Amino acid sequence: MKEYILDCFGEACPIPLVKTQKQMEKMVVGDVVIVQIDHSCAMKNVPEWARKEGHNVEIDEIGDGEWEIIIEKTK
Repeated sequence: MKEYILDCFGEACPIPLVKTQKQMEKMVVGDVVIVQIDHSCAMKNVPEWARKEGHNVEIDEIGDGEWEIIIEKTK
């Protein structure tokens, strides 16, 4: 299992989602990507997309208005 970090601080939609999708394409089942965001639109879109694709998603608030979306590739 590998872990990747995507720093998307300061980036508005749809950039964090596009970066996440591209990263997920390179990963294998069991790999994890941590998407760091501070934009509320991405906070909704990224986990929603990942869950719809069937991946495991966890969200941690790491600061005021800053989150880490942890996505485990499941297929």
